[in-house]
Amino acid sequence: MLRKMSLGNVLLVVGGVLTIIGFVAYFQDNATLNLAGFFYGIPVLLGGLALRAAELEPTQYSQETSPEVASLREQQATPTQKQVLSDVTRYRYGQEAHLDEVLERLGLAPSDEERPELVAVREEAIEGAYALLLEFESPLMPLEKWQEKREKIEKFFGPDIRANIQEPSENKVDLALITVNTPKPAEVAS
Repeated sequence: MLRKMSLGNVLLVVGGVLTIIGFVAYFQDNATLNLAGFFYGIPVLLGGLALRAAELEPTQYSQETSPEVASLREQQATPTQKQVLSDVTRYRYGQEAHLDEVLERLGLAPSDEERPELVAVREEAIEGAYALLLEFESPLMPLEKWQEKREKIEKFFGPDIRANIQEPSENKVDLALITVNTPKPAEVAS
């Protein structure tokens, strides 16, 4: 629940209330409330404004996750898949775009103008395996460039990840991070 709330908005409300209390107390000659309202209200209000300016909203789901896929996530998802899902579906601060550093490291964002933008996320079952699909708006990064980086993407998000890259429509790229079901090594008898 807390990941779905904007910390900037919370601080704006708290700071605003404290500041208003400080102003009201000032006009009613209540020095204690006046001092508390101004001393705490204005800095909290300014902090809220600063967070709102640096805020990156959560990426929305393009379709609701079915209970079957949610169960599959709990059984098969790698820690990396869970972390990526958690990171892109919560408020972030001080970043320009979701996964901006990842795209830069993968060579898919040579500049801010060319960087693909994560616009949605969804979860599916592909051939019985859990898949996290990241939907990008990619007008300046062609599908061929994404395909060239497929092996690097798998290594970056791996182990136990297979990447599937598709272009569902013009200027859109879907990156599926699919769990690879590897059998657990049997314990060696001593």
